[in-house]
This record gives sequence, structure tokens and C-alpha cells, in this order.
Amino acid sequence: MKLYTYAGAPNPRRVHIYLAEKGIEIPFQQVDIMKRENREPEFMKRVNSMGGLPVLELDDGSHIAESVAICRYFEVEHPDPPLFGTTASEQGTVEMWIRRIELNFMMPVGMVWVHGSPLTKAVVKRQIPEMAEQNRAVVRSYFDFLDRHLANHEYLAGEFSFADIIALCTADFAAKLNDLPHSSEQAHLSRWYQSVSGRPSASA
Repeated sequence: MKLYTYAGAPNPRRVHIYLAEKGIEIPFQQVDIMKRENREPEFMKRVNSMGGLPVLELDDGSHIAESVAICRYFEVEHPDPPLFGTTASEQGTVEMWIRRIELNFMMPVGMVWVHGSPLTKAVVKRQIPEMAEQNRAVVRSYFDFLDRHLANHEYLAGEFSFADIIALCTADFAAKLNDLPHSSEQAHLSRWYQSVSGRPSASA
């Protein structure tokens, strides 16, 4: 078993944090996305036909791609401590927040990255600056939404969960690679961010 990954990329980082929270150690194989090693024909043929990272290679040679799917696999194999909830209500709430973060936070941050970053300009056929600006506004609005929610909740979905992990990775992706941090005036979001980013696993 091993994980194909790339240090610093937001989606692989989700899995690294999750594994650190669980205390699971597996080998990592770095795949340089800046050199487009993940788009080489051999990688796409043998590992992931979509060309994305991370990818988990199982002992039988099969592969599981997508960060949430990989962590779901480990959650079944290593249920403690639970990071997807235990009861039906908890699991449903965690799943709700995973979807909310993916669709309403990660997606617009990704659009800012695609259409507004000089790092992606070389590989995108045509950047649309207006699209980047529109999605910056969406992200700022979502920061307000998160701040309101966190006024009455310590974490997104009850106890600390995978939803918090993907939200942290998305927030850092927004701030560090897209110059789009949340406002210090969003006190509840800031409190949550300091708490979650201060966990030892966050540096994994």
C-alpha cells in the first residue's frame, strides 16, 4: 500500500492530515504536479485515468482516487477515532458539511486559482479575470456564512471531523496560494481556524 501525493497541494493534504489524526503510517510516493508527472501517459494508464492526486494504491495493485474516498476507505479499516461520525445523524451531518465545503468553498477557490493565478496561466487555454473576481466575491461571502455558523459551534459538524480538515485545507489554499484570506474581523471563523490549524496533524 502507498499513497501517490504531492506535498503542499490542498487535496493530498487532506489525506495527510486525516492519516496523522488517525496515527496511520503508510509509504508516500511524490508525484510532481508542477512537472505534470501526474499527466504522463504511464501514470494515467496505470494509476489514475483522471490524472489527479491523491491516489491510494492497495496491496492488490488496485487504486482508489479522490481524497474523500481514500479517507472513507481508512475510516472503515480504522474506525477510531471517528472522523466521519458514528451515529446516522452524525454521519449525515458530517457528509452535509463535506458537500457544502466542496461545492460552496473549494469550487469557487478553485476557480480563482484557475482564472486568477499566474501559476496556472501556462496550462489554462484562456484565463477569464472576471471569473476570478466573481468567485473571490463568492468566497468572501462564504467566509461570512462560516463565521455565523461557528458563532454557535466549536467545529463545523459537532465534534472535530473530516469536514474541518477539508475546510482548513481550503482556507489555506485560498489564503496562501490565492491571496484570499478570511478577515480578522470574522472572530468566530478566526477562533475555529486557530484551533484547527493548531492541531499537530495540520503540519502533516
